[in-house]
Amino acid sequence: MKLFDSHCHLNDKSYDRDMEAVIDRAARAGVKKIMVVGITEKTSRQAIDIASAFDGGYASVGVHPHDATSCSKKVLENLRRLADRPEVRAWGECGLDFNRMFSPQENQEDCFVRQIEIAGELDLPLIFHERDSGGRFYELVSTRMKKGQKGVVHCFSGSGDEMEKYLDLGFHIGVTGIVTIKKRAAELRRLIKGIPEDRILVETDAPYLTPEPEKRSFRRNEPAFVRSVLMEIADIRQADPEKLAAAIYDNTCRLFDIDIV
Repeated sequence: MKLFDSHCHLNDKSYDRDMEAVIDRAARAGVKKIMVVGITEKTSRQAIDIASAFDGGYASVGVHPHDATSCSKKVLENLRRLADRPEVRAWGECGLDFNRMFSPQENQEDCFVRQIEIAGELDLPLIFHERDSGGRFYELVSTRMKKGQKGVVHCFSGSGDEMEKYLDLGFHIGVTGIVTIKKRAAELRRLIKGIPEDRILVETDAPYLTPEPEKRSFRRNEPAFVRSVLMEIADIRQADPEKLAAAIYDNTCRLFDIDIV
């Protein structure tokens, strides 16, 4: 089984002491490729350094909506330069988060739009974060993105109407370990049956959102556990796990412009 963890944060300090073991466990679980996601200038640099240290490692650069107040012109210029590195295959995690409001709405929207524009100029797919934006996220992506610009809605937890709108824009849908928590993810589990096979991505969002099977023994999530996400989706869709894994692996490689090997 070939797996691609399309979104994780190995640049989190919780991996400082055992990074090599984490990568080894992922490889033994069938995880061939990993996208390490940046959320600030500092973590974007760290993502590149980590991704460059192992086969199948890739990185993204960007500013998370929580950090939008630090999204200066200089920071974006520095990130644009970092995007020239061969490991960088996406821009983000960026978007809107009106749930915790760590940054004011005005700052979030300005930061998001500027990143959409830069990603379009660089022809990089976007990794989106959306939470409780009340439709504002859709308004911005549907009016500010260039025709054909690609992206994935990371850790999707929206409504069926929102999912259909994102699919109509050509976006992929990222599914995390939340799907394994049956009561909490009842609506997501229902919607997963309707996602076209060529638009699904699997992700851990590690060290967060540990899947239910591993949550009983481990507090920290890691890329190896993306296998549990895949197996749960296969069970919900009544699909062959090997075939579904191959399709999702190919989806991820195509989105991030990575050779399918």
